[in-house]
Amino acid sequence: MPLRLGYKASAEQFGPADLVRFGVAAEDAGFDSVFISDHLQPWRHDGGHAPAALPWLGALGASTDRIVMGTSVLTPTLRYHPAVVAQAFSTLGQLFPGRLVLGIGSGESLNEVPLGIEWPDGKERFARLKEALLLMRQLMTEDRVTFEGNFYRTKLVTIYDRPERPVPIYVGASGPSATRLAGRLADGFITTSGKAESLYSETLLPALSEGAEKAGRTLDDLDLLIEMKVSFDPDAERALRDTANWAALALKPEEKTGIEDPIEMQRLADALPLERAASRWIVSSDPDEHVARIRPYLDLGFRHLVFHAPGVDQERFLRLYGAEVLPRLRALELEQDSARRTGADPVLEGSPAAR
Repeated sequence: MPLRLGYKASAEQFGPADLVRFGVAAEDAGFDSVFISDHLQPWRHDGGHAPAALPWLGALGASTDRIVMGTSVLTPTLRYHPAVVAQAFSTLGQLFPGRLVLGIGSGESLNEVPLGIEWPDGKERFARLKEALLLMRQLMTEDRVTFEGNFYRTKLVTIYDRPERPVPIYVGASGPSATRLAGRLADGFITTSGKAESLYSETLLPALSEGAEKAGRTLDDLDLLIEMKVSFDPDAERALRDTANWAALALKPEEKTGIEDPIEMQRLADALPLERAASRWIVSSDPDEHVARIRPYLDLGFRHLVFHAPGVDQERFLRLYGAEVLPRLRALELEQDSARRTGADPVLEGSPAAR
């Protein structure tokens, strides 16, 4: 697949009108896609936001011309019935044909438990996700759907307003089971950067390949999307400080398991030192360093990079990254394509080997 470079609209950090403005700016800056998470509650109480993704995607689509839009991710199993999600994305897909992606995941308790929903264990969450995916795919492609699952049932349901081509469904995962599911049943796979390289090379990508093989496919048949956590600014100190906004990402699973209150999540995140808050991010004022640190993900096979920036001035980031980093990444893609044809090894401009 050709390289695609996207922008992550930080729904936890900004309100809906600002996020639409940023999405328009991303299109103007040369980004190919815009993705948003669908949260009921943010990671922070003070200054936090949690706009609903479904109406926001409609507003962004009406304000832009070409970018691909999607969720990374939405949970179609608890707050939402899968049929409602299938109907909503079919409508969006008809309004903006070829521009929608439905990214789904198994959910987080922060979004479900406050509504009085009993939080299932991991096995049930996975089973619900699989069943929801199958039901949504059937509703997006067939008429008069009767579905008898363990968790969801429909009787003679038709979604009357559908695009000619069904909206592709991607599965977001950080463990092998859901990743195999993505390989077997989904159109794409979503994960996040900043973790140990072995997680991607030894766990996730082999599981994805295994799932794809069971469906008679290869990884080339899937869109491999990764959210890249990047903090870029000519002022290196500013790039470092910006990561404090997202310190919650640096919390270990055992530190945040069972936390359903944004105030408590904020307290835990604010207690972390800045160096730990920055640990999940590529932090640098040098665009060549950004490209060099992004390249390993390209080498692993990820072809859709969605950049998430932590700073408060998102339009500044979009201008700078669009001008300084995206052209370098696209040039690297051309070099890699040429190298594959000739058997040579492309060398990054500015790298020690180039000098």
